[in-house]
Amino acid sequence: MATKKQIAPKQAESGKTAGSSGGAEPADAHAATLDRYDAAILRELQADARLSNTELAARIGLSAAPTWRRVKWLEEQGYITGYRAEIDRRKVGLGVLAFVRIDAERNNAEATRALEAAIRELPEVVACHYISGAGTFELQVVCTDLDAYSSWAMDTLFKLPNVKDLHTSFSLGEVKAGAALPLGHLKPVR
Repeated sequence: MATKKQIAPKQAESGKTAGSSGGAEPADAHAATLDRYDAAILRELQADARLSNTELAARIGLSAAPTWRRVKWLEEQGYITGYRAEIDRRKVGLGVLAFVRIDAERNNAEATRALEAAIRELPEVVACHYISGAGTFELQVVCTDLDAYSSWAMDTLFKLPNVKDLHTSFSLGEVKAGAALPLGHLKPVR
């Protein structure tokens, strides 16, 4: 018994699958740029990544098969990098959100790469960016409380390789977090 849907040879040659309409796209065809369907897929999945393929197809106005192929293409091309649940950090006991600017010794690339690697291994660091201006890196760090942050900073951050200085600011309240990326700038083709 076959586990994958078989495509008849004539259908495969035309690039259409059984049940597809005349407006269906070839199985392997996709433009190098995003079109309106791709932009719609990205918008819908950012709003609700738990949509079934059938629900997603209905929302963007395509049938299920081409929608599935487009999602796979968006994943393969790196537009979609993963799926995850958004968790309220406070509900899981992570009451402190700190923004930490690290000033690094910029003596060589090897030392900077060692610092990057060490930062990537820290689960408390939920985001890290190279920054312009004063400092080398800006980290977003979560901890249970201020005492936990203080201990963690002393025991972990100050011991990272190539760290010259730390500057920490604490969030006093979130105005907006975990937002979907704005996609209005995409000028879809078609």
